[in-house]
Amino acid sequence: MIESRHLTATKTELGFGYMRLPQADGRFDIEAVNKMVDAFLSHGFTFFDTAYMYPGSEEALRDSLVKRYDRSQYEIATKLFISNLTDPKQQREQFEISLARLGIEYVDFYLLHDLTGRNMKKAYAYDTWGFLRQLRDQGLVKHIGFSFHGTADELDDVLQRQPEMEFVYLQINYLDWDDSKIQSRLCYEVARKHGKPIFVMEPTKGGLLAGNESESARLLKQANADASVASWAFRYVGGLEGVKLVLSGMGAISQIEDNARTFASFRPLSIEEQRMVDDAVAIIKSIKRIPCTKCGYCVPHCPQEIWIPQIIDDYNELLIHRVVEVLKFKYEVTTLGAKGAKMENCTKCRLCEEHCPQSIVISDILQTMTEQIR
Repeated sequence: MIESRHLTATKTELGFGYMRLPQADGRFDIEAVNKMVDAFLSHGFTFFDTAYMYPGSEEALRDSLVKRYDRSQYEIATKLFISNLTDPKQQREQFEISLARLGIEYVDFYLLHDLTGRNMKKAYAYDTWGFLRQLRDQGLVKHIGFSFHGTADELDDVLQRQPEMEFVYLQINYLDWDDSKIQSRLCYEVARKHGKPIFVMEPTKGGLLAGNESESARLLKQANADASVASWAFRYVGGLEGVKLVLSGMGAISQIEDNARTFASFRPLSIEEQRMVDDAVAIIKSIKRIPCTKCGYCVPHCPQEIWIPQIIDDYNELLIHRVVEVLKFKYEVTTLGAKGAKMENCTKCRLCEEHCPQSIVISDILQTMTEQIR
């Protein structure tokens, strides 16, 4: 088996995530994406990440990369999404669709997408692990692994039972490092125990740790005016032992250039810089949030069927990080994509508020959020 440089790298690599590409008139701006691809490759980076479930992403990667560059000049990762499958045979069908969308004959890195408790049982029932090994044995895939969003104990169990998995995607950033739900540190330690190369996703928490307007960002800028806020997040995760690659869902050529500067002469955080990051985390955690518990009691009483708990969660992130563009993307892709009910449809009937145990003035929050992300 030919090992990828991304599995054996002695320094941390940068990966280009095809999830937040620039758009024009509701479609990917391929001309802008082409320039980003050219810049990314010109800096010596070669790893591109997409997924079957990212709308239009695999096709965009085909048009901007595969059609324009020789296959030896890049490596592609894409993912198998089994949550919505009803038959094991659909795994092969989905893989072949990805190949067709990408316009390639093999995938460099093929992952089981979004492995969590809810689809863990299905992965075993469908023998998804055996399917991944079969693809590799047939030469259709070079390397197999999975992206993980479960607990550290679940990760330990998977890696014990599936030792042939060659790498793992983990959500790691300095804000989630000790989070009891995401368990970044604990999952990292499990992957290290099993000797698996780690590819980091969400190093800036979807862009929230890359904005310049928050109190924590101002602290970091005061510490080093020449360094971008995002570079602190990348250096934090890239300095962890065993991290081979850090993914960034870049949406502008300026982000390509900034990240390239960070990784071209990569330096882990110093002890003093680590203390600054700890201070930034303390500031973030000290900011008062709307006390929504996501109980969902409000939802059945909304005549417009607005997904209120998720929007309040978005609102809290706006209060803390002040990154409007990130919240706009999250609202349009995640919140509306899942439920379809727009918060601007709120008529201020306040029926939801009558059933809120926390007495949150929900209608006012929906109005504020609507005004912020227009």
